[in-house]
Amino acid sequence: MQTRYKKITVKVGSNVLAKSDGTLNVARIAHLVDQIAHLQKNGVEVVLVSSGAVAAGRAVMKETKKSDAVSQRQLWAALGQVKLISRYSDFFHEEGLTCAQVLTTKENFSSRRHYLNMKNCITTLLENKVIPIVNENDTISVTELMFTDNDELSGLIASMVDSEALVILSNIDGVYTAHPDSEGAELIERIQVNDKGPQDAISPERSEFGRGGMLTKFRIAKKVAGDGIGVHVANGTRTNILIDLLDKSKNLKHTFFVPNQKPSSGVKKWIGYSDGFAKGEVQINEGARKALLSDKAVSLLPVGIEKIESEFKKGDLIKITGINGEFVGMGKASYGSEKIEKEKQSDKQKPVVHYDYLYLEYKTTKH
Repeated sequence: MQTRYKKITVKVGSNVLAKSDGTLNVARIAHLVDQIAHLQKNGVEVVLVSSGAVAAGRAVMKETKKSDAVSQRQLWAALGQVKLISRYSDFFHEEGLTCAQVLTTKENFSSRRHYLNMKNCITTLLENKVIPIVNENDTISVTELMFTDNDELSGLIASMVDSEALVILSNIDGVYTAHPDSEGAELIERIQVNDKGPQDAISPERSEFGRGGMLTKFRIAKKVAGDGIGVHVANGTRTNILIDLLDKSKNLKHTFFVPNQKPSSGVKKWIGYSDGFAKGEVQINEGARKALLSDKAVSLLPVGIEKIESEFKKGDLIKITGINGEFVGMGKASYGSEKIEKEKQSDKQKPVVHYDYLYLEYKTTKH
């Protein structure tokens, strides 16, 4: 078998791993493990981002004493993580392989140090031929600090470990021109980073058992592709989906997000996924926005700042928005917001955010 990639991140969603009653589909886990084992034995490194803990916990204890949603989810997640990783461990053991559980929360990515610690952990597992199984720790995550769902987590992991591709396994074949059930809906097989049209056609509905939906997948896929990583959205309920997807001799019907040719640096990747941890915010004028999004490598200068939305200190992550409030990017502040007006008067202005610490959401492919 000639494989397309040598290092991939695979995200498998709740709608693939759960049965119609919400409990875990053990046969599908076994088949997923078979495929990953096959790829591993053909020289492909795989990081697995797996949902399914809540579904596994629901099977252990259907009736709960506390009825509020957060407590119920925490209970099922705590029970289910044990069950889920045990299933994976047993199936991988049958293939002569070892897996390891990596539980994380969004807060673990709030600092560069935590980010690098996580990267080192997963890299060490891969170097030792261990298959990392990553999941959000739903037992301690609280709403405002949760990932949108595991799509967001998988994008961050794929970018962090420098995967060649991210494979998002859903229960449909990919992104469609309209809701998949509607008449005339067609599968979109290739999407470029700067394509905005398909987003308008995507249904905002969330998946039955997961927290996200196709709109989340679309946004994450575009961000990951912008970092130079190809993204495949495919149907995880199909037999041998992973093997067929990576086989160069086969042309599987699914959606592929075409990657930018030049990936972002490691620091920029971390900044790009840290928008939830911004301490400050600046609004820039149209001239600055066009300059930042042009083909040239430019820093954000004080003269381009129209308004300081919220104050910040040196080293803080700040959100950069346009005059209409649209998100432009993220950056690490070279100095505090109190110095901006003084710097505007200088003949040689120091950048508020240097290009090396600037992540732009819709930079062109020369980014």
